[in-house]
Amino acid sequence: MELELIDSFFEAKTLKKKEYLWQEGKTCPFIAFIDRGSIRHFHLKNGLEKTCDLSFENAWVTDFSSFTQGVPGKMNLQAMEFCQVYLIRRENLQKLYQSCAKYETFGRLMAEQVAQRASDIAMSLSADRPEERFQELIKNQPLLLQRVPQKYVANFLGISPESLSRIRSRIYNKIKS
Repeated sequence: MELELIDSFFEAKTLKKKEYLWQEGKTCPFIAFIDRGSIRHFHLKNGLEKTCDLSFENAWVTDFSSFTQGVPGKMNLQAMEFCQVYLIRRENLQKLYQSCAKYETFGRLMAEQVAQRASDIAMSLSADRPEERFQELIKNQPLLLQRVPQKYVANFLGISPESLSRIRSRIYNKIKS
């Protein structure tokens, strides 16, 4: 019964590489679960893209402020490769909660995962050097550079692609010796 509810409230969506799951300017009406692929979260500042996060399988993505507060979003969510996501719209999430109380716990855990990720990124940005942040990314996503263009990884780390190349060389040289 409880698993059947998931099928009735979530909808499957596939995205091609570079296709947008969501673009800024409107109220984001859903939360999506990445089953396959990767999604880049970014916003525009002075006409430049600023990558805020890179999400992979088993992660939840949304423009959280827009979704929860019903305000126009500032975030763009773009597929970095073929993606399969399952999304639930705000009104269906409320219906799911009403249909089965256990899913309210599910919703809380989902929100906690999104909030924890944002907190981890903020902490890392303020405390870790780009090389440390890159090493953590590679530890968690060993195939990162085969899946996501280097320019987006560098943008997420807050450095130039050239600086990322130097960091990669230093790390790989340490491993070789």
